[in-house]
Amino acid sequence: MATKRKTPARKKPARHTAAMATLSPCLWFDDRAEEAARYYVSVFKKAKIVAINRYPAVGQEIHGRPAGSVLTVDFMLNGVPFTALNGGPLFKFNEAMSLQVLCRTQAEIDYYWEKLTAGGDERAQACGWLKDKFGVSWQVAPVGMAKAFKDPKSKATERAFAAMMKMKKLDIAALRKARKG
Repeated sequence: MATKRKTPARKKPARHTAAMATLSPCLWFDDRAEEAARYYVSVFKKAKIVAINRYPAVGQEIHGRPAGSVLTVDFMLNGVPFTALNGGPLFKFNEAMSLQVLCRTQAEIDYYWEKLTAGGDERAQACGWLKDKFGVSWQVAPVGMAKAFKDPKSKATERAFAAMMKMKKLDIAALRKARKG
């Protein structure tokens, strides 16, 4: 009589909790975290303030903030979680880090450009980059723009890149026209 061989049980792939981690930018402000979060929530259509946390009475000898003043504001912009922190004047924003707003239409580019440049640094506007009134750098660009610059040896890429270098706010139609020649 033949015996049935048991096949070994298949091992389930290991689940790593790190794969489920969420990236969430934390923006360090001197003392304007709540103002900035409320402003960003007013700009983005799918946005909300999630929580406002306040400094406790302890630790004032280190942080120097009055008890009850705003510590952090947790907010969402288009499904992305952010934290705004009132951490004091230690750090300032710079262009080494920016937030990208990828737009499907010129109307979206125009909308976000108008809102995010209001009160910002006009000298920091180039090639779709801008600095808002809080000093945060943004890139307002069309979805898939990287495809236009895919082949650096292409004449179409050179023309589109040359056109972009002359722009502050990006113009989708002008970039397409330049690409076509």
